[in-house]
Amino acid sequence: MPQSKAPDRALLKHLPSVDSLLADESIAGLQRPARAVLARLCREHLEELRQGILKGRRRKLPGASEIARAVSENALRMQEGGMDHVINASGVILHTGLGRAPLPEAAREALLRATRGFTDLEFRLSDGKRGVRHERVAEMLRHLCGAEDALVCNNNAAAVMLMLNSLCNRREVIVARGQQVEIGGGFRIPDVIRRSGARMTEVGSTNRVHLYDYEQAVGPGTAALLRVHTSNYRVIGFHSEVPLGEMASLAREKGLLLLDDLGSGALVPMDFLREPEPVVAQHLRDGADMVSFSGDKLLGASQAGILAGRSELIRRLAKNPLMRALRLDKLTLAVLEAVLQIYLEGGEALQALPVYRMLSEDAAPARERCLAVLQHAGAQQAESGWTLGDLRLRLCDTAARTGSGALPEQDLPSAALRVEHESQSAERLHRQLRQGRPAVVGAVREEALWLDGKVLLPGEERLLAECLQRVGGRKDGSGTA
Repeated sequence: MPQSKAPDRALLKHLPSVDSLLADESIAGLQRPARAVLARLCREHLEELRQGILKGRRRKLPGASEIARAVSENALRMQEGGMDHVINASGVILHTGLGRAPLPEAAREALLRATRGFTDLEFRLSDGKRGVRHERVAEMLRHLCGAEDALVCNNNAAAVMLMLNSLCNRREVIVARGQQVEIGGGFRIPDVIRRSGARMTEVGSTNRVHLYDYEQAVGPGTAALLRVHTSNYRVIGFHSEVPLGEMASLAREKGLLLLDDLGSGALVPMDFLREPEPVVAQHLRDGADMVSFSGDKLLGASQAGILAGRSELIRRLAKNPLMRALRLDKLTLAVLEAVLQIYLEGGEALQALPVYRMLSEDAAPARERCLAVLQHAGAQQAESGWTLGDLRLRLCDTAARTGSGALPEQDLPSAALRVEHESQSAERLHRQLRQGRPAVVGAVREEALWLDGKVLLPGEERLLAECLQRVGGRKDGSGTA
């Protein structure tokens, strides 16, 4: 093991004071934020430098003016506020880092209505009495899922937690070993089960589980069979699972509940996919007592955990004190209502949902978007593609992905611009685009930057073209620097 260098403690006495930093012209001239916040930023930056010295990582210090400028830049970033617009050219539709599902126009209009003033969130205009904030969403979900009742909370992990805590607390839940999924952020189904207050019993092997495994595990303390859809990975080869209908029959025979976590479940059949995701209504028809799934994945709405199933079970969840902590706010509900209304219309109306449209279209629209980017940028056709200043571009067939743990093994036909810079690496080119306004996120592979057309939204072709002009060293398509 390499020895860490001893800290040069003499550097500590050269750290400037907070007051001297605040007096520096780069900070003193700032009108915002408040002086107390600026002082805190100074202290945090100084502490970072101090820790670098004490841990032997820093052998010299920047000058006081340079330190003050770094604090000033941090303060200016704070003033910008809000989330930046990002052009998603990564080829990942439900990119968790980029906010997952882009919203339809109807959802954006619903957000505007909900933020203009007061709303009837928990107030019945018909009789002037207190209402339930999710009752409109619940009614829509009852029709769409064929469920007796429905409930919504802030994400699917919370939905599973609420379901297990309400129905299985201090009792046993049986789940297949191969379904103990790890979700985003390192959280795992066994952890969620334990935190819910239920006791987990695993059955089967990693790749195979049989009906008799469940049957032999049932005991006097068993409350439910839990089925978890492995939406973020696939097991292939020597593999088997018990059909939902057989699990339902066993649950009825033993007087147990059958709970079904679909993860990124679909509300309508997606037959255009090679391996369509399970449809919520079908799982309820097949015997699940309650199904949980996400709102911001295949559904294409805001982040939410949705529960649908038997009315007496939903009532137990609604009365759980956890529900208060997990309930949705008015803005999320406004988006969810607008998206569910589109599903109720069905048919061609579903094309208004960006996620549905992106999943269902072939590569041709993505290719057209890429060509539109080249046209807006004024790229010049060359023998092997196009040129734009210092950039060399080629239009290539590629495969996009759904992302966010949905449809992990399904490639989606797409087209992308393969971009290379005459003198810069693909990583540096990508960094320049990410740090621009608007930011552009692509994918670096094969020593080039790939900008996928699958996920580009209307109007972003021109914006992406302007970003490429900027990093290509040309202000316009005329060739004038």
